[in-house]
Amino acid sequence: MAEISANLVKELREMTGLGMMECKKALAEAAGDLSRAEELLRIKGGAKAGKAVGRIAAEGVIGAYLSPDTKLGALVELNCETDFVAKNEDFLAFAQSLAELVATGNSADVPALAALEGVAARRQGLVQKIGENISIRRFARMQTEARLAQYVHSGRIGVLVEYDGADEVGKDLAMHISFARPAYLSKSEVPAEIVSREREILSARARESGKPAEIVAKMVDGGLNKFLGEITLLGQPFVKDDKQSVEKMLAAKKAKALGYRFLVVGEGIEKKKSDFAAEVAAIAR
Repeated sequence: MAEISANLVKELREMTGLGMMECKKALAEAAGDLSRAEELLRIKGGAKAGKAVGRIAAEGVIGAYLSPDTKLGALVELNCETDFVAKNEDFLAFAQSLAELVATGNSADVPALAALEGVAARRQGLVQKIGENISIRRFARMQTEARLAQYVHSGRIGVLVEYDGADEVGKDLAMHISFARPAYLSKSEVPAEIVSREREILSARARESGKPAEIVAKMVDGGLNKFLGEITLLGQPFVKDDKQSVEKMLAAKKAKALGYRFLVVGEGIEKKKSDFAAEVAAIAR
């Protein structure tokens, strides 16, 4: 059997991006032939890619794009299985390129985006190289005659906000949204059924207090206003000055919030719980 040097393993790792043990095994199987070992890994990579598809990809990153004129922007959630891969340069570059494709190509949905020339091949190549399931989960696109601001927090929360006003207003709004994650822009956008349900809950709670009807009515109105303030962007306390609402901050700066979108990595995905000790024991066998 040919001797497999550390330098040879290192070279194959750099060529393929795969793990040390995988590269060492491939080199042993190829009797030290670097080209043959790379070919074997590519062949095995196809099988690995097929198995990876069924695994839960709840980690990832938000790719973001904003046009130079701030009129067009997009966010894309690209998922993987581990936070380690979410920091991989190739993975991050793929996410950014997808965001630009969404903005400039205006794909109808995720399948349409995935079908674009080069996207499927690039994703499959990353799956083979990295060895994890990688999936394009969702995207958001905004285009406006006003202005767009963008903010990405730690690669995991991406925000696009449409506004009228100074640069700093857009930045502040985007940062606020990433922190507070409002469900609606204003009270007028909250569906009637949500308001009605909350009123019923507050009414039942207030009646239990045993206070007079007029006091109960005031308690319900006060509770409902508080609820609507918490779930709407304009009603929330401004993250940089909680003594005033976002609406008052905008009024003071003669600015307006017109709309927004945000994506949070892994939101709504049920992550698989693992027994770390059991996994270590299984590897040790």
